[in-house]
Amino acid sequence: MFIQTEATPNPATLKFLPGRVVMPEGTFEAKTPEQGEVSPLAERLFAVPGVTGVFFGYDFVTVTKADGEWQHLKPAILGAIMEHFMTGAPLFANGFGASQEDGEEFFDDADAATVETIKELLDTRIRPAVAGDGGDITFRGFKDGTVYLVMKGACSGCPSSTATLRHGIQNLLRHFLPDVREVQAV
Repeated sequence: MFIQTEATPNPATLKFLPGRVVMPEGTFEAKTPEQGEVSPLAERLFAVPGVTGVFFGYDFVTVTKADGEWQHLKPAILGAIMEHFMTGAPLFANGFGASQEDGEEFFDDADAATVETIKELLDTRIRPAVAGDGGDITFRGFKDGTVYLVMKGACSGCPSSTATLRHGIQNLLRHFLPDVREVQAV
């Protein structure tokens, strides 16, 4: 098994591509070892000293570190991922579902058409690009011209995430939807 690695815009996060589907649908993020207990792979990764976050996408795993150098952490992380896939262990234990709730969505019923367009733009134009960088962005709400988004994986805590939100996503949404004034992360 050959696992490729890719840098992400977040220097504390590295993207690992095992050459197979990791999660057929949805995403999963664990920011603590306790949140990772539902996944044997996440548990293995949190067992590596210095690992502070794990994110699963369709065909990748991103790992976030607290400190230390990637050259020292990478071999143990590669070993944990390889061992997981070679043993055939399930990604989740005890029937844990792939979909995680980011909290209740909120928006006024009068804005339903705008919200549907926002979600469509997120799914077709923004999320694929963000997944390429090892993360995900999901819709949380829309109120008074402000779009609220949840940033996950490499996007969470990334130094360039503010620029991504302000210059990339905000400008795109404003272009298609004049009702959108700004975009904020929750």
